[in-house]
Amino acid sequence: MIDIFIVLAFMAYAIGSGFRSRKDASLGPEEYFLAGRKIAGWKAGLSMSATQYAADTPLVVTGLIATAGVFALWRFWVYSIAFLLMGFLLAPAWRRAGVITDAELCERRYDGKAAEALRYVKAAYFGTVINCVVLGMVLLAATRITEPFLPWHDWLPHGVLAPLASLAQWVGTPLTGDLTSPALWMRSASNLFSILTIVTFTTLYSATGGLKSVINTDVVQLFLAFAATAIYAWIVVDKVGGISAIPVRLEALYGAERMREILSFSPTEGATSALAIIGVLGIQWFAQANSDGTGYLAQRSMACRSDSDARKAAVVFTYVQSVLRTLLWLPIIVGLMVLYPIVGTLDTDVAVAAREGTFVLGIRDHLPTGALGLMLVGLFAALASTVDTHLNWGASYWTNDIYDRWWCQRRKGIKADPKRLVWVARLSNIFILIVALAVMTQLGSIGAAWKMSLLLGAGMGVPLLLRWVWHRQTAWGELAPIATSFIVAPALLAWLPGDNNDANRLLIMTIFATAASVCATLLSKPIDPDHLDRFYKQVRPPGFWGPVARRCDDNPNQSRRAFSSAILATTAASLSVFALIVGLGSLVIGAPGPSWGIPRWIWISGCLVVGISLVPVWIRFATRATPSVSNS
Repeated sequence: MIDIFIVLAFMAYAIGSGFRSRKDASLGPEEYFLAGRKIAGWKAGLSMSATQYAADTPLVVTGLIATAGVFALWRFWVYSIAFLLMGFLLAPAWRRAGVITDAELCERRYDGKAAEALRYVKAAYFGTVINCVVLGMVLLAATRITEPFLPWHDWLPHGVLAPLASLAQWVGTPLTGDLTSPALWMRSASNLFSILTIVTFTTLYSATGGLKSVINTDVVQLFLAFAATAIYAWIVVDKVGGISAIPVRLEALYGAERMREILSFSPTEGATSALAIIGVLGIQWFAQANSDGTGYLAQRSMACRSDSDARKAAVVFTYVQSVLRTLLWLPIIVGLMVLYPIVGTLDTDVAVAAREGTFVLGIRDHLPTGALGLMLVGLFAALASTVDTHLNWGASYWTNDIYDRWWCQRRKGIKADPKRLVWVARLSNIFILIVALAVMTQLGSIGAAWKMSLLLGAGMGVPLLLRWVWHRQTAWGELAPIATSFIVAPALLAWLPGDNNDANRLLIMTIFATAASVCATLLSKPIDPDHLDRFYKQVRPPGFWGPVARRCDDNPNQSRRAFSSAILATTAASLSVFALIVGLGSLVIGAPGPSWGIPRWIWISGCLVVGISLVPVWIRFATRATPSVSNS
């Protein structure tokens, strides 16, 4: 009963938050999608982290550590570079651009019909294709969390779920992890009922209160998720026998070499190998479709009340996302490898999925009443925070770029009423949800399409950064790599098949797309000087804008200095984050020192000293990373 009360209390708060924000959200698109641009930096940063704290992420991390050890998590940690660069270099520029969506930025930055076409392409691709596929994957993964705790097929009369069971059977995609169960379709119906309940509740407060409601709820969701995870970590470590017992018991179960592989933050091959692997992983941060923050991260930056708050949001997000979340998950996952020893090998998808499920089994088997309810709320809150963001973000494209810009302005030649746009936004939430649910039921048959979408996104990464730092970039410089990606991606999947070629495909796609972008830009007509001058005066972008700055009677070196300061701040802050992850992470799981012979206590102490001492360094560079806005 206590567990049920905790869940219901959270739902009541979230719905109440939506209705409390309803009046402000109804004023117009800027209030609905950007909360009136009045969000504090710390709150925006926590909202970003809540969105990234998806319910399925700890399951994925559980599988990664079991198969490849803690070092495998560098593929996530390396994104700290992208988050920090967005904050120090681009977040203030996003905010000053004065747009509602990143698609709208295309017409603010570029000119002509190419800019308008680019805006529609991005709105459709990001707002529908990418958004709904990601949302569908999150919903499908959530069924693995709801199934052990919400057996509606046992609680409700048979006839209640019969229509959903028939629907699931007609679609032909089981929504349960137990594919051998004689009650296969009834279990699927039970999970579908859980997902429909959760998304209905999420849509209610998200569609009603807009981004202000989403952010307010996200902050509470994040605190609940972290509190629940901290309790879970404490209980798991206690069951194992304490932090010092973790390496001892792992060695007894798997041997000394395997224990070191599981707990080590570096590969066993040595320091050179570690830097090489991390360097390859580092390619990911700019070879992605949101390398400059495009998407809901930019949306949170644009919603901030000042440039300083926009930078602060990215820093809070990075430290919470990469450091704090890691420190809570690591003791749980390595502790579960003691409580639920690995039997056999993890060389099949089924075996890895079963291993991932131990994160949920530990909750069910070891958390007492009250703690169990809090953990369930934390997991459901993590799911809700991801869903509400994707609904609001996707609706912004359909409202601002498709309905307002294309339908009202282009087709009808009228100015849309702000309150009508809010209703379009609310209806768009429902439309996106329906599409995402349809995608969820077909994910088994579009796995190749999802890989294709990731590869297509790699073609957009570098051009997105170039538009901010290079004045010569044109709309054709973004359209060309998109077209190139649609040609090259299928060829790469056929030529280099298999998961082991992911990095190679990503690198080749990045090279082709970047070359296409630069060539298309240099061959296309430069942007009208008056248009570019207006963009520069408003946004003050960092980078190589000397000719534009001179036309605007501005210091041509100012944007380059801002660029250099932002790069230095990003470098120092990234090293600080990585050092703290390794130092504090080694402490909380009892990890040994690196394989190249440095004593453990020196290694941990050195990481902590570096991580802490670099904080004032990056703060110094960050405070001068943004050029002042001229009155000219």
